[in-house]
Amino acid sequence: MIEVYSWATPNGHKVHVMLEECGLAYRAIPVNIGAGDQFKPEFLAISPNNKIPAIVDPDGPDGQPISLFESGAILIYLASKTGRFLPADLRGRYQTLEWLMFQMGSVGPMLGQTHHFRLYAPEKLPYAIDRYIKEVNRLLGVLNRRLADREYLAGEYSIADIASWPWLQGYGRLDLTLDEFPHTARWMKAIGDRPAVQRGIAVGTEMRSSAPMDEAQKKILFGQTAATVNEAEKKAGS
Repeated sequence: MIEVYSWATPNGHKVHVMLEECGLAYRAIPVNIGAGDQFKPEFLAISPNNKIPAIVDPDGPDGQPISLFESGAILIYLASKTGRFLPADLRGRYQTLEWLMFQMGSVGPMLGQTHHFRLYAPEKLPYAIDRYIKEVNRLLGVLNRRLADREYLAGEYSIADIASWPWLQGYGRLDLTLDEFPHTARWMKAIGDRPAVQRGIAVGTEMRSSAPMDEAQKKILFGQTAATVNEAEKKAGS
């Protein structure tokens, strides 16, 4: 059984959804990132960047256990393990991977910065908010053009869609609509209606508090430097 160290965030949900779609047996192990669980030595042993998600598969490629961190790498691994959601032909495979990288390099970072400056920053900086909202708008336009003549990002439903959808599902929190992006809206609904996606999104959701993030949690999540990470690791290991 695959062990999944995660939390109910877009990056965590990517892996939850993929496991549900593939029908793999797994156990979700919560890593409360607001409480500092990500600095515990046992987690850092498999995720040296102190970020969720990470997995341990006792049945790795050579029959030995393997651990992986970084959600994109985990999706590629699970797709290779099961032969699903990543085309075998090279053209289809690289087309899928380029849209996976689009999520990893653009959709995730830009949505993350937008959420931070819009919802969590102690000072509301109009320039930062405007800059990232415009970039999210641009990315929605890129997706809309891509989806104008195809059902999914790389043709067939793939890890590119599984990676992107959890980040985009929260667009309403940013006071954005999809009115000018009908193809993206259609794609969002089609994926959201998939039972495996709904099951994956539900994983760990009950563990997250609906209360606003307090200052201690913000310091843990947004105040990390090499020194603070080292100190947090020492405390977690004591």
